[in-house]
Amino acid sequence: MNLSYRLLNVFTDSDKPFTGNPLCVFEDATGLSDQDMQSLARQLNLSETTFVMPGGRDVSANVRIFTPNYEMPFAGHPTLGTAYVVHELFGGGDAMLLRMPAGDILVRVAGNVWTLQANPPTSLPVDVPLSDLTAMIGLTADRVAAQPLWVDTGTVQLILPLRSAEDVRAAAADPRLLVQFATRPGGESLVYVWAPTGPETIEARLFFTQNGAVIEDPATGSACANLGGWFVANGEVGLRRRLHQGSAIGRPSVLDLAVDGSGTIFVSGIVREVGRGTFTF
Repeated sequence: MNLSYRLLNVFTDSDKPFTGNPLCVFEDATGLSDQDMQSLARQLNLSETTFVMPGGRDVSANVRIFTPNYEMPFAGHPTLGTAYVVHELFGGGDAMLLRMPAGDILVRVAGNVWTLQANPPTSLPVDVPLSDLTAMIGLTADRVAAQPLWVDTGTVQLILPLRSAEDVRAAAADPRLLVQFATRPGGESLVYVWAPTGPETIEARLFFTQNGAVIEDPATGSACANLGGWFVANGEVGLRRRLHQGSAIGRPSVLDLAVDGSGTIFVSGIVREVGRGTFTF
């Protein structure tokens, strides 16, 4: 079986080639089993790999998203990168509707900027003392700026606001404590830490566990959407923020968040194609 794929960087810093979050998109996954898709994602070992299948009349494409270890119902940078490929393959104007396990996600393009509209957020309080939450990232409880929340706009994540960008940069996640205090339903453990760097700018990092180790993500669109959900839960709407993520691991990334007056959340970024190939198995 020969499968065509594309490599992309999503949420790049302008058009710089080694910025943003890498993604592999298989152009036609028709006939692949769940195990095939999981094995391909494990072979490539990127944070996510996506698989496109025909969409029919009501959606532009059906999409599956896999990490090296499991399937995800939704993720931000795979959504934008896959929309880019679907648009290249099938056209469809400036709007695409992608069907995922988390639901149908609308993506629009204007120039080289791709924007997804997130699902309406839900949120839950975090039933862990602040001292334990901050111990798992090597900080003290006084560095928390506001109430942390579990937020879900398609995939649930722990959103932890810190007082300063220096606190964000100083964070260092402990895998044992991350599993103990930040494990979400489904088994993955993660925390998204962020702090404002100006009136409309934010520094952010996301840590998650994989095979007993902590990995840092260079750009997390789903967490950006969930940060929008955190703002909505705190009564803050009608806002725009530019997020910087990934510098700590040498992959600087730029994500744009908007929450309109009704609380609808939008996440935007630049997508850059960097390669194509054929996988044979």
